[in-house]
Amino acid sequence: MSYKNYPMVSRVVFGRGCFNQLADIISPKRLNTRAPFIFLVDDVFKGDAWLNSRIPLAYDDQLIYISAKEEPKTSQVDELVEQIILTHKDRPSGIIGIGGGTLLDLAKAVAIMLTNEGESRDYQGWDLVKNPAIYHVGVPTISGTGAEVSRTTVLTGPEKKLGINSDYTPFDQVILDPELTKDVPKEQWFYTGMDCYIHCIESLNGTYLNAFSQSYGEKAYELCKEIFLDNDLSEEESQDKLMMASWHGGMSIAYSQVGVAHAMSYGLSFLLGTKHGIGNCIVFDHLEEFYPEGVALFKKMKKKFDIKLPQGLCADLDEQQFDTMIDVAISLEPLWENALGKNWKQTITREKLRALYEKM
Repeated sequence: MSYKNYPMVSRVVFGRGCFNQLADIISPKRLNTRAPFIFLVDDVFKGDAWLNSRIPLAYDDQLIYISAKEEPKTSQVDELVEQIILTHKDRPSGIIGIGGGTLLDLAKAVAIMLTNEGESRDYQGWDLVKNPAIYHVGVPTISGTGAEVSRTTVLTGPEKKLGINSDYTPFDQVILDPELTKDVPKEQWFYTGMDCYIHCIESLNGTYLNAFSQSYGEKAYELCKEIFLDNDLSEEESQDKLMMASWHGGMSIAYSQVGVAHAMSYGLSFLLGTKHGIGNCIVFDHLEEFYPEGVALFKKMKKKFDIKLPQGLCADLDEQQFDTMIDVAISLEPLWENALGKNWKQTITREKLRALYEKM
């Protein structure tokens, strides 16, 4: 049997205010004065002097604001790569993504596509990337997705929603500064935090589970329970712990896989553009059959923070639209196999998925 030889983020700095070290960290990586650093920044920070004044722009460095209102698309990656190539004569020294999962995934994908020819849709899948990416740094400003630590960059392409899963995807450097998460709105904080919680439930209940993924998954699960069910955490403690839960949750699926909620939420996202965190919550709310304890606890957390999930998303869909969602969900075979074992096709039929989607 051969085991996965898994790449990890080679450098990470953690601590309140460590974002201020960004200049010191990246300056030795500058190839020359004409090879810029490209900063991809969530446009919620446009006009935010507290953050922007600390972005260490020099020489020909470029700052590009990107909206995270929609999930990242392959076409968006290709446009960014083209824009960077046309603007700068020299290949960039590095890509720095500052934002949530969307921005981190875009930064990883752009870093890969600057050294690999063709379109990003050609690399959606497992181990299709041939050349190492350029130097890339992830700076999460919201916690939960695990995008800062994973070897995938999830993209919606013309035919499917699927990650570029490769050994060249993980960041070379991650900056974990919990202070950057201080202004996240409550709903957003909850949905993205639940992405982490659902990672843990799917990993810990999966058939792919081993001691490596279990040790990370259990830690993230305990942290999530503290953050979302305890009453005595200060805001700062909660920010610090959620940032670490996100890291551990991302690591827990490194050696295992996610499951039913992620597979079905990819379907929602592909067809309806539902954002990943909220999509996971909408799906997970109906998965008692697969994750009874996890869903019961989720409902408790939802009640505690008075979160009202959108209803009736699939109420007005036609046959073709249901088929599209089911096609996307059912194509994610490793997720189903992790959730239900090798014979998952006996349980998961198109009719079964249709009935579940109809509840949402």
